[in-house]
Amino acid sequence: MSEQKLPYPSLNTPAVLVDLDTLEANISRISQLAKEAGLKLRPHVKIHENVTVARKQIAAGACGVEAGVVEQAEAMAEQGIDDIIIAHPSYYGGPKGEILKKLLGKSDLKLAVVVDMLEQAEIISQVAQTAGRTAPVLIKVDLGKSARFGIPPGKPVLNLATQLRKLPGVKFIGIYAHEMGVKPTPEGKDEAALEAAEVMTEMARMLRNEGIEIEHVSVGASSTFPSTCRFRKEGRFPELTEIHPGAFFIGDIRYMRAGGNTREACAVTVLTTVISAAHDDWAVIDAGYKTFGGDTLFEYRDSPDFWWQGRLSYGSVQRHPDLWLGRISAEIGLIYYKEAGKKLRLGERLEIVPNNATLTINIHDRIYGVRNGAVEEIIPVTGHGRGN
Repeated sequence: MSEQKLPYPSLNTPAVLVDLDTLEANISRISQLAKEAGLKLRPHVKIHENVTVARKQIAAGACGVEAGVVEQAEAMAEQGIDDIIIAHPSYYGGPKGEILKKLLGKSDLKLAVVVDMLEQAEIISQVAQTAGRTAPVLIKVDLGKSARFGIPPGKPVLNLATQLRKLPGVKFIGIYAHEMGVKPTPEGKDEAALEAAEVMTEMARMLRNEGIEIEHVSVGASSTFPSTCRFRKEGRFPELTEIHPGAFFIGDIRYMRAGGNTREACAVTVLTTVISAAHDDWAVIDAGYKTFGGDTLFEYRDSPDFWWQGRLSYGSVQRHPDLWLGRISAEIGLIYYKEAGKKLRLGERLEIVPNNATLTINIHDRIYGVRNGAVEEIIPVTGHGRGN
């Protein structure tokens, strides 16, 4: 067998790579759009879960970060991130309450939490009073496009805001919404962004008309933030203050199908090695569920390019449209040849864009920042094992 020039020969596989040029271009694009629109940018770190990328985002202009759960916020705060919103209204009692108490006790940390029930806020109130601090609180508004959490716009928002203002140790500071169920077309993204902006503007005006001052009104998911920024730049919806995209910074096949990023904007790949090329129809690689996660994107099964010969896809092989990652088990994957006569070689390395970069990164302790074919930095996954 002829000698092969291996990409990233110092790395054992499987390994998760992040192309720094692509990542930094994504960061720059979002930062510039937010700046031109006069909106604060607060990236959701659940996608990459590491402080290295968070610092790159903040250096480019982000005001802080958004974490999914209180444990992830703790991981970010431990590494010096000093402006954090906890986006998921987790139950803040017990061990979570102790973490929240510790975070509230950090005098150098600006922290806010999201709620959609008075009972959540009452627990936060107790924790905050014990910590001797005041906890800023946001209300999650349900835009009605998917079954998640949040309360309906209108009177429910006003009622909860009124109740929050009576709680000791809690300061109601604003409202928060996240667009879901967006159609992956320019028109669909505009429509979803417009509806979210209109609803949140109406809610902000309603609260202020009732004498309830707020400082925070946020929308703007990965698929809708360009539209939101464009509306704001045109002088519309001055009530909006922040956007909070997450997946766009990293990109993956899931968000590509959802219209959130292009294939070229996918910064993360999995470096794998062919460990068997004995069969004429497929080769075996050293990466499976334990590397990629198990997201099949099955909700897109009616798309014309979803199947190949009745097989699902678990990722897209970089620079090889003739290959199909069509089966995985715990520690291996099968790469099928879409073209007759194709044959991979034992020891050959492939880069594969995962279906769901969040799942992939979450499995690993570290990712590798690469540029121009060389490893530039080792990036610890700060949030690995923290509230996942």
